[in-house]
Amino acid sequence: MSAAAVTPAPVQLVVGEEELLVERAVRSALAAARRVDPQADLTRVKVTDLTPPELAELVSPSLFAEGRVIALESAQDAGKEIADAVLAYAKSPADGVTLVVVHTGGGRSKVAKELPTALRKAGAEVIECPKITKAADREAFVRNEIRSAGGKADPEAVGALIEAVGSDLRELAAAASQLVADTGGKVDADAVHRYHRGRAEVTGFAVAEKAVMGDRAGALEALRWAIHLGVPHVLVADALADAVRTIARVSAVGRGDPFKLAGELGMPPWKVKKAQGQARGWDGDGLAAAMSAVADLNADVKGVAADSGYALERAVLKIVAAHGRR
Repeated sequence: MSAAAVTPAPVQLVVGEEELLVERAVRSALAAARRVDPQADLTRVKVTDLTPPELAELVSPSLFAEGRVIALESAQDAGKEIADAVLAYAKSPADGVTLVVVHTGGGRSKVAKELPTALRKAGAEVIECPKITKAADREAFVRNEIRSAGGKADPEAVGALIEAVGSDLRELAAAASQLVADTGGKVDADAVHRYHRGRAEVTGFAVAEKAVMGDRAGALEALRWAIHLGVPHVLVADALADAVRTIARVSAVGRGDPFKLAGELGMPPWKVKKAQGQARGWDGDGLAAAMSAVADLNADVKGVAADSGYALERAVLKIVAAHGRR
C-alpha cells in the first residue's frame, strides 16, 4: 500500500439522477480502491438481480484479501429483504470491500425511499449527484470542468460553449477538456467560436440570434442549414421562444447592471447583457407580435402544422418583421 493511499469509505451512497456524475462517483470509488490495491476490481449489479445471500457472497472478504468495489445499482427499486440486507451490511462492513449504493433519491416503495436516510445514519459516505437543470448550475459545471482540466474561462466563454454544444453534460465535459488542451488553458469566447463554429452555426440558438436582430437573410440561411443537417424542429422553436422571451423579460426591467439584474431575473449575467444589447431594436408592440409568433410556433412544431419546417420559416419571418416595427 502506498503511504499516500487512504482507505476509501467502505460504504458509499451515490444519490441522484445525473448519469455522468453518478458514473464519475463510481469510477472515483474504484480509483480510490486501486490506490490502496492496484488489483482492485469493479462489479456492477442491479439490486433487483440480487438476493440477500448473493449480496452476502459479493461483499464477503476475499480469501486473498484482494480489493473490490461493488456497485449496487438501481437501489431505488429495492424490496424489503434486500434493503434490510444492505443496511445490515452497512452497519458492519468488511475490510477490503467498498460497497457503492447507487440510488436516484426516489423509490417505488417506502423501504426503498427510506434507504438513503437509513444508510446516512449508518455512516455511509454520501455523494450527491442531482440532475442539472438550471442554467446557473450548468454554467458552474462547465467552469469546474475547465478548471479541473487546468484552464480558465470568462463568463462569456462559458455561455458560448453551452450555446454551441448544448446541455448534455458528457458533451460539455468533452468539449471543455478539448478546448483547454487546444488553447493552452486560456478559454475565451473567440476560442469557443473558432473550435465549434460548424456546430454553432446550425443550432437553433444561431437561428434565433439572427432573427431577433432583424437579420432576415442570415436567419433564413441558418434555418435552412439547420433543417438540412437534421436539427430537430422543436429545438429550433424552443431557441426562438427563449430568445424572444428573454428580450421581453430584460426589456421589462429596464436598463441596469447585468450582475444585479441576473438574480432578479433568474438568469446568468452574460445572458442579461446579451439581451440588453438585442433589446435596443425592439418596442412593446414588436415584442407582443414576436411572443404571439413563438406561441403559435410551439403548437405548430408539436403537430398542429402539416409542415413544421414551413411553420419555422414563417415564424422567423414574423419575428424579423416584428423587429422592424419602430
